[in-house]
Amino acid sequence: MTGIVDAAWADAWLRAAAAVISEHRKELNDLDRAIGDGDHGENLDRGFAAIVEKLDESPLFTPGAYFKLAAMTLMSKVGGAAGPLYGTAYLRAATTCGDAKEIDGAKLAEALAAARDGVVARGKAEVGDKTMIDAWTPAVDAAAEAAGNGTGAAEVLKAAAQAAQTGAESTDPLVARKGRASYLAERSAGHRDPGAVSSALLLQAAVDAIEQAGAGNGGTDKA
Repeated sequence: MTGIVDAAWADAWLRAAAAVISEHRKELNDLDRAIGDGDHGENLDRGFAAIVEKLDESPLFTPGAYFKLAAMTLMSKVGGAAGPLYGTAYLRAATTCGDAKEIDGAKLAEALAAARDGVVARGKAEVGDKTMIDAWTPAVDAAAEAAGNGTGAAEVLKAAAQAAQTGAESTDPLVARKGRASYLAERSAGHRDPGAVSSALLLQAAVDAIEQAGAGNGGTDKA
């Protein structure tokens, strides 16, 4: 089982994130069209495509450096709320990881919590508001529980991704209390929040990236 993740994984995660956002761009737009501006998928697709372009320019050597690159790119390239929210999440994660070349399960859980806290600080949302926090908070709680049990990075990420998916599904019946969707009041019920869905997609991409990074690309096979 993968005990640690490293720069190779961070690179693979951002590339996998770009791919999955591109694949689900229309779905995210459709979800957003029902309760928002209809451009969530388009905006994120543009942002993560820009990240991949930057990844190809020069090598990076720590997960924190990759997260900082993602943060700066999303903040500059993505319009609406998604850019600042996801940018802040990646920036907080970068700060938590610092210059460490390898991250174990405990530090990864800490980074995910910092990312969530950054989104909360920026968007002022809480669980039940029908936002990405409805995916992020259960993900953070599941990651903390897994890390507390002494599991490695792979299991921490897997627990987070599964909880995020469940959290995203839980937004279906909620009435939005934050963001543009809140303007619809009761009419927002019955629609899944696009930010929660994209959050779940990104965390699942982090899981998939462990296998994509491979044991030969920086030691992601260490127990």
